[in-house]
Amino acid sequence: MRCGMGAVLAWMAVSAAAAETSVGPNAEQLAQSRQKAVAFLKTAQADDGSWTSPQAPGISGLVTYALLSAGVSADDPTVVKALRHLESFVQPDGGIYNPQGTNANYETAIVVLAFRAANQDGRYTALLSKADQRLRQLQWDETEQTDRGDVKFGGAGYGRTGDRPDLSNTAFFLEALVAAGAAKDDPAIQKALVFVSRCQNLETEFNTTPFAAKVNDGGFYYTPAAGGNSQAGNTPEGGLRSYGSMTYAGLKSMIYAGLTPDDPRVKAAIDWIRKFYTVRENPGLGQQGVFYYYQTFAKALATMQFDVFEDAQGVKHDWRKELAEHLFALQQPNGSWVNTNARWFEGDPHLATAYVLIALKYCEPRPAR
Repeated sequence: MRCGMGAVLAWMAVSAAAAETSVGPNAEQLAQSRQKAVAFLKTAQADDGSWTSPQAPGISGLVTYALLSAGVSADDPTVVKALRHLESFVQPDGGIYNPQGTNANYETAIVVLAFRAANQDGRYTALLSKADQRLRQLQWDETEQTDRGDVKFGGAGYGRTGDRPDLSNTAFFLEALVAAGAAKDDPAIQKALVFVSRCQNLETEFNTTPFAAKVNDGGFYYTPAAGGNSQAGNTPEGGLRSYGSMTYAGLKSMIYAGLTPDDPRVKAAIDWIRKFYTVRENPGLGQQGVFYYYQTFAKALATMQFDVFEDAQGVKHDWRKELAEHLFALQQPNGSWVNTNARWFEGDPHLATAYVLIALKYCEPRPAR
């Protein structure tokens, strides 16, 4: 009996030690949540392979990428049908977008992520190479007579004529380049860093825009171009308020460009995140764009290699577990997620569910570093 009790105590000690050295949600709960979401998206697919609209490759591209991120095979019938639909948007210039729309950069960058995730056997290599070239052409740089002193320099926008760059589109642009294998010192990535630095509320040698010192809290906003814009609004002094989704997008983009944690721009961004860490809302915007926030939150903290994140009050967060468990609680009975605040199309369960599956990709349990 004593030997049996000793074995039980030893097992409990090992289990406790394992729990202390691992991070993330319960693996079974994660798998079940993903399975329900995948089943929902498979059922929701239209006969032509699209989701939501046959003319919106950005949404269908995100859903396809989300399915692949959740472990669905590129040979799964749903994914095959989706990729065939997305291929129908390949244009002569190499981009992958609806030519009747105004989102050439956004749609191409998103769809590239889907094709890159499905390219295990090289079947899409030629397509991806041409798309990469087209994305680079859509970046604001010297080829558009945009010099380094212009606030638009290095950025990417939706891709329409007369557009202006913004941090959200630039972040997806960078993600597509990185997925294609671009190195940190790639000229396009370094040009993008110039623009990203100017989207930060931080006065430095890298940001001398009129907005830099007006808030100066280290967070990020949407764009300094075309007079500047923050989706969180302006301060009485004319500053552009920082908010969560863009701050995580900015931090992630800076790491992609090779900045390290001791860079003042990275330090300031992390300090902002420490003050406003939450999985309950998109800081500065509440429930607006919260599902977009979740995927950029997860990508940024994973890119920074944080297993436990300490906030400004000294509270340590297993962010993977906290985010995943919050998302499990929000999942609808049919397996989807949907935002009650419909801004930026998050009232569409296909889009919201895609964002969540992408976020959950970064929440898988793992040994703590």
